[in-house]
Amino acid sequence: MTSRKAELAENLREVEERIAAACRAAGRARDEVKLIAITKTFPASDVALLAELGVTDVGENRDQEAGPKAAEVPGLRWHMVGRLQRNKARSVVGWAHEVQSVDSARLADALAKGVRAVRDAQIRDEPLDVLIQASLDDDPERGGCPLGELGALADRIAQSEELRLRGLMAVAPLGADPAAAFERLARAAERLRKDHPNAADVSAGMSHDLEQAITHGSTCVRVGTALLGGRGLASP
Repeated sequence: MTSRKAELAENLREVEERIAAACRAAGRARDEVKLIAITKTFPASDVALLAELGVTDVGENRDQEAGPKAAEVPGLRWHMVGRLQRNKARSVVGWAHEVQSVDSARLADALAKGVRAVRDAQIRDEPLDVLIQASLDDDPERGGCPLGELGALADRIAQSEELRLRGLMAVAPLGADPAAAFERLARAAERLRKDHPNAADVSAGMSHDLEQAITHGSTCVRVGTALLGGRGLASP
């Protein structure tokens, strides 16, 4: 085993132990929480090693970096988790199985239009799974849909034949108690499920706060640093 693969294997073991322990503490089954490896700025070779170690879901923040990686390492489920400009929608739907950062009707419409285009080009044959990014701090610089507007955006997405509403995603506010933020997200997710029962996913929790997120019902944690280490340089 190469030194890098051994390092990733040890990191993955530690992350898995943290997730399992958090699930036990919350009285939840381990298989209720999906792990997404966030590989932004790391090379496709690291993604391939993680796949060899059993990782099935990978998340990226930038379209221009993710597209080539997804082409180089097929067979994984790729998630767009970063802020997304509408003019990138057509490109993203060419490689992403899921977009977790939908925060406006205009972006949802752009993604739906992109899905139609790639379907016509026979690049994909199924709708795009999407999560609404909920704002827990009302900071426009960090993106996210205000909690009071989630219902309207969810209804808009649910009407689209090209998109499948899967749930909510959020990032805990900087400098705030993540547990309190994730509790707010849990209440918002509960309200969403009343009108959209299939939108049951809650993507919350990263390297530093995954335990608090799992305690408050997260079904998906997005882990980068704890798996791959400090940010490296993107592959050319």
